[in-house]
Amino acid sequence: MTVVPSRSDGQIEGVPATPSLARKTNIPFLTPFNAVLSRVCMKLAVAGLFGIVAAVVWQVFGRYVLNDTPVWAESTALLLVIWVTMLGAAAGVRDAGHIGMESLVVLLPPGLQRVCEIIIHCLIIIFALTMIVYGWEIMLSVWEYSIPTMHGLSQGIQYIPVVLAGVLITLFSLEQMIATIQHSEVEPSWH
Repeated sequence: MTVVPSRSDGQIEGVPATPSLARKTNIPFLTPFNAVLSRVCMKLAVAGLFGIVAAVVWQVFGRYVLNDTPVWAESTALLLVIWVTMLGAAAGVRDAGHIGMESLVVLLPPGLQRVCEIIIHCLIIIFALTMIVYGWEIMLSVWEYSIPTMHGLSQGIQYIPVVLAGVLITLFSLEQMIATIQHSEVEPSWH
């Protein structure tokens, strides 16, 4: 067994230190506001997951035990899936937990890496703004129709999370982009 000597700062001898963004970003209004929004998103997503489980369990119980399937359970579970997905995706953008293809970016010099990160955040913001605009249009176009199994609840409810996630992703990407420009990083909400 080979023992690798290390220094008191935790760095292994002979291995170059990787540059880290040790400084946390602090954009006066945006950082605390986004941190609260992200935590709320995560808590609502977790509550939504419990709601999905409860609706599906009740549907199975009703179908096989009571021999009377609740008509609202499947629609409720599907609606909650949309909410959980959109809120979770937004929180993932703030905490940089979304899928990324970094294999090519890490080969670039640090300056170009930052430029790529800024371009990526700009593209994410454009996508989020598209979610807002077209989600809003679709929501308005189906608002007068109701979900048959949800006792008059508008079908537009299904598109509110898309619009909301677009707004949240825009705010969170803006914070990430400013942090990249400032050579800092956004502290994850779960800290």
